[in-house]
Amino acid sequence: MNPLLLAVETAGPAEAEVAANLSPLILVAVLMALVVIYLASRIAGEIAVRLSFPPVLGELLGGVMVGASVLGLLVFREGQVTGEELQTLAHSSTLMQFLQATAGLSEGSLTEVFSAQSEIIDILSEIGVIILLFEIGLESDLSELLRVGPQAAAVAVIGVAVPFLAGTLGLLYFFQVPVIPAVFAGAALTATSIGITARVLAELQKLTSPEGQVIIGAAVLDDVLGIIILAVVAGLAKNGEVNLTDIGIIIVSAIVFLVGSIVLGRLLSSYFVALLNSLKTRGNPLLPALVLAFVLAYVGQIIHLEAILGAFAAGLILAETDKRQELEEQIKPISDLLVPIFFVCVGAKTNLAVLNPAIPANREGLVIALFLIGVAILGKLAAGLGAFGKPGINRYAIGVGMIPRGEVGLVFAGVGAASGVLSDALDVSIIVMVIATTFVAPLWLRGVLVRAEAESKEEEIPSLRDLQADVAEQDRENSRANSDGIPADMAEVDQVGIPEG
Repeated sequence: MNPLLLAVETAGPAEAEVAANLSPLILVAVLMALVVIYLASRIAGEIAVRLSFPPVLGELLGGVMVGASVLGLLVFREGQVTGEELQTLAHSSTLMQFLQATAGLSEGSLTEVFSAQSEIIDILSEIGVIILLFEIGLESDLSELLRVGPQAAAVAVIGVAVPFLAGTLGLLYFFQVPVIPAVFAGAALTATSIGITARVLAELQKLTSPEGQVIIGAAVLDDVLGIIILAVVAGLAKNGEVNLTDIGIIIVSAIVFLVGSIVLGRLLSSYFVALLNSLKTRGNPLLPALVLAFVLAYVGQIIHLEAILGAFAAGLILAETDKRQELEEQIKPISDLLVPIFFVCVGAKTNLAVLNPAIPANREGLVIALFLIGVAILGKLAAGLGAFGKPGINRYAIGVGMIPRGEVGLVFAGVGAASGVLSDALDVSIIVMVIATTFVAPLWLRGVLVRAEAESKEEEIPSLRDLQADVAEQDRENSRANSDGIPADMAEVDQVGIPEG
């Protein structure tokens, strides 16, 4: 429940009146934040498209522009902050200043409105990525995902193991970082943002390609492995030891949930479709499908996995039914409404101040960041080699598709900062690594896939030209034979030679 509405019910008459009066101000604050988000996503997305860049890159950069690093229109409260810190954040928001000047927002109400607005936009952002993964599941081919399962598993394992080991050992021996912080930073290198990569694949209509299916399958497994690793390093940071029981529960939960939901969903899908066919009201079949997606998202979240995995599983299940095409069309407007919120918010939370070498605390972090960026990129490129047994598959594209860390990397950075085990320099280096991989990967992946498609077409052109040349040569021979009064088929015999006499 909204804490302000709870205050209305539990506080005294005076406090309840103040909280109730804030509700309209929270509403207009959220509405203005959405105006900023949609303008940023559309303007920056249009510019990106016209420059032949992926639209998602435009949305991320649009988020940076309206975030705290540039215009300060969209500022977020992250983690536990004190009253003074919250007030400072609220005053740093240009949007809050605008509301204070135009909507009669008092100084005393500023922090409450800012806090509520930040929380609501964050929730809408999370719903946006849930919708995105549900849509990706609908557009995926479960049979193809199962076929590329071994390759996806190999890509995921390599993409987790190589960056983790290289990053941890490099920090230990080259930078003399203590063991637990080094392990934590190495764990942050294992993440993959399925949302960012999937958006690029969908825009290029490569989601159902062999490369796309391997990337999606590997990213899902990577997400599960990342959660397990996060649980391990969080335990190390908190207690200095690993609780094997908790890790075992997470692993078993992940297997049972992903496999069980898909198997059970396929068994019950015919009954679900029959139910959909019997409904006569508006919103069918989209609303019942979203109910299924949200229920599985809820289950995924409460068993310490991710809500997005549940939504993806729901999409895969419904993609096997004859409602797939109808659902794909109906989900698009919902996706267009909510998904940009997620990407703009990821960009808005990017703190460009950590890139400033003039700040002494950043210098050591930037040096370590260069090392982490190299490991983050090379480790995921190596993961592409795991796509074995698939002749002609673009392993390079698979590796590039696994590079972006995005919101998953920010989760690792946030947990590390909250635990207190990371030094300022190491915290800065992880954030810089996340920024670099998040913004470079979409453009890189698009370039790789577009170039591969162009090369494929060029390979077809020579064979066509050879055929045209053969036809033209045959026409010339026929013309010469006809001009000499010799039938075309006899001309070849004459060239071999016929004995005279």
